[in-house]
Amino acid sequence: MEQELKELKQEAVTAMAVAQNVSDLNDLRVKYLGKKGTLTSLLRGMGKLSPEERPRIGQLVNEVRSELETVLESKNEELKKLELAQRLATEKIDVTLPGRIQPLGHLHPLTLTLNRIKNIFMTMGFSVEEGPEVEKDYYNFEALNLPKDHPARDMQDSFYITEDILLRTQTSPVQARTMQAHEPNSPIRMIAPGRVYRRDDYDATHSPMFTQVEGLVIDKNISFSDLKGTLELFLHQIFNENVGVRFRPSFFPFTEPSAEVDISCVMCQGKGCRVCKGTGWLEILGAGMVHPHVLEMSGYDPKKVSGFAFGLGVERVAMLAYGVDDLRLFYDNDMRFLRQF
Repeated sequence: MEQELKELKQEAVTAMAVAQNVSDLNDLRVKYLGKKGTLTSLLRGMGKLSPEERPRIGQLVNEVRSELETVLESKNEELKKLELAQRLATEKIDVTLPGRIQPLGHLHPLTLTLNRIKNIFMTMGFSVEEGPEVEKDYYNFEALNLPKDHPARDMQDSFYITEDILLRTQTSPVQARTMQAHEPNSPIRMIAPGRVYRRDDYDATHSPMFTQVEGLVIDKNISFSDLKGTLELFLHQIFNENVGVRFRPSFFPFTEPSAEVDISCVMCQGKGCRVCKGTGWLEILGAGMVHPHVLEMSGYDPKKVSGFAFGLGVERVAMLAYGVDDLRLFYDNDMRFLRQF
């Protein structure tokens, strides 16, 4: 048995020396020192030894076990250090590399245009008011002098949710809500920007959703000349000082008198081109003096105060300002287009 122990020791030490990883080393531990290992099997044969040999062989077995455990522990530490070195080599980060710059976005051209519009009016003392996009029929139509049977409603084929609730077709309801939130006959100078919805085609010049800015001024002795001066100043600021401005008589149920406002074509400088259809002029917004009935429905006295209102489409302004010929480009999310702004 003494010779078997020596052979076992030599075999185990040789096998542990060439182990490639911790997993293989653990397998060797089980093979030689486990409960069903080779050394344990030899111990079971000690019963056949004489009483004189048992102490000496028992001591030898313990020495072999101790030496193998020492070799295992030493090899285990060696393999762990080797594995750590390999991990550090494969997982290392080169901190000398330049940082990866994350691409930054920017404001959408419609947002840029809307911000310019708001800034111009705020410098003139206008406040910015907001209202719900899902609106009551009363505020969207009736409070603006458009009763249920009014034929002008046909001009705004709308998205109705119920008979009395719809997606707003204009931001004019914010004007009515603002008037009703103020003390009767108190001054108002506001704009109402936001998305509006109309059942329309989706083509180069139309969209069922677009952005609108409407304005309202109410005070004592407000006249049409105040309206003209305000809009001319705005149009010269948003386009340029040399742009021509003209007012044409028109009809809107909530204003009287009413006007369409044109600017000289920014593409051909008024000479006539495909964009302006050879006229040299482009329609840009609608405006007029607030109808007395609209003032009365919101608690204002048309004998004491007067006012003017106007409305324009932000997409229309953006198309002219940036020379864009297709409204759909603003909504298609094509990065080749958006990166230009």
